[in-house]
Amino acid sequence: MNKQNIAAILAITSLAFSTGAMAQNMSKSEYKAADKAIESEYKSARTSCDSFADNARDICMAVAKGREKVAKAQLEARYKPSKEADYEVNIARAKADYNVAHEKCDDKAGNVKDVCNKEAEAALVRGKADAKSQLKTSEAIATDNEKTIDAHLKAKEISEEARHDAAADKRDADYSVAKEKCDAMAGDARDLCVNKAKVLYKK
Repeated sequence: MNKQNIAAILAITSLAFSTGAMAQNMSKSEYKAADKAIESEYKSARTSCDSFADNARDICMAVAKGREKVAKAQLEARYKPSKEADYEVNIARAKADYNVAHEKCDDKAGNVKDVCNKEAEAALVRGKADAKSQLKTSEAIATDNEKTIDAHLKAKEISEEARHDAAADKRDADYSVAKEKCDAMAGDARDLCVNKAKVLYKK
């Protein structure tokens, strides 16, 4: 896909989904109005995607759908603020980015396409891992606010465990990408590449 198509897609979809900037503590009627606005803006963006063809249209649709999902998650977080709602916003962003990246990979072929898809999957894993780590850390901080020694130690333990789990998930995803890149090689070169990846990512 050429850069002009990508720029045009971003221009179309960036016109929509401004409702995420609305203030917190909105009333139910304001929430419903904002929700309808998001749906209306998505329909408009989707219609605009019809000006593209083939995979360019698929990418445009993925961008529009992703921004709708993120806008709705942000709306929920503003209507009913919570650590879980913030987590859902982060997950929606990670999934939206993945879906767009995955569609862009369809313009490629062979091992280049395989690597592209693995990189998109790795980015999704990293996004989910960061979201989970952030949620656990937020919950641990809330527990820590009880101001007891036991609570403080437990909060610290949970936070460290969450960061450790996130790092492990990211390392696994990055190893998968590195291994896929090695598949473009053959014989000793491939074996050397795989062994280096195993050492680098501690496999």
